[in-house]
Amino acid sequence: MSCEFKLGEKVVYPNHGVGVIEQISYGYVNGRSERFYMLKIVSSGLKVMVPQTNVDCVGLRPIIRNTQAGAVISFLEKGRSASHHDWKHRFKENSDRMRTGSLMEVAAVLKGLVALSRTKPLSFREKKMLERAKYLLVSELATVRNTSESAVEANLVKALAKAKLQMPEGAPIPE
Repeated sequence: MSCEFKLGEKVVYPNHGVGVIEQISYGYVNGRSERFYMLKIVSSGLKVMVPQTNVDCVGLRPIIRNTQAGAVISFLEKGRSASHHDWKHRFKENSDRMRTGSLMEVAAVLKGLVALSRTKPLSFREKKMLERAKYLLVSELATVRNTSESAVEANLVKALAKAKLQMPEGAPIPE
């Protein structure tokens, strides 16, 4: 059974980031009454309509709790991350992780790509994925901790530094 969201609740739509439930409506699909969530993605203003029966398959979820935010930062601070040597395999694996909507999986993608960027230049698509992972982490953590995105970004840089990793230059947060 999928989650029930309330009007005004902050949620995460995988690969797009934090959104707010702006409307809950009912309509008919294939002759059955269906509940729909209309959400607005905070960063882009994109409006998305999700039938309640599709909440699980699209990965719509509540934003993480503060305790989970701490676990994500700890994960970034500790140890190395392994990634596949073959570009195509690695890209597919990372794309699948991004689609899960799990912030911990997004953190794993970020950490893996940052580690890889220390040994060789990232491809254009991997740079884009790194930017996306960074954006998704920063936007959700800033929402959870009720702080600015720049403060969260500084925390990410510090956390990665503890793992002896450095964010590559030229990975700005997409607007």
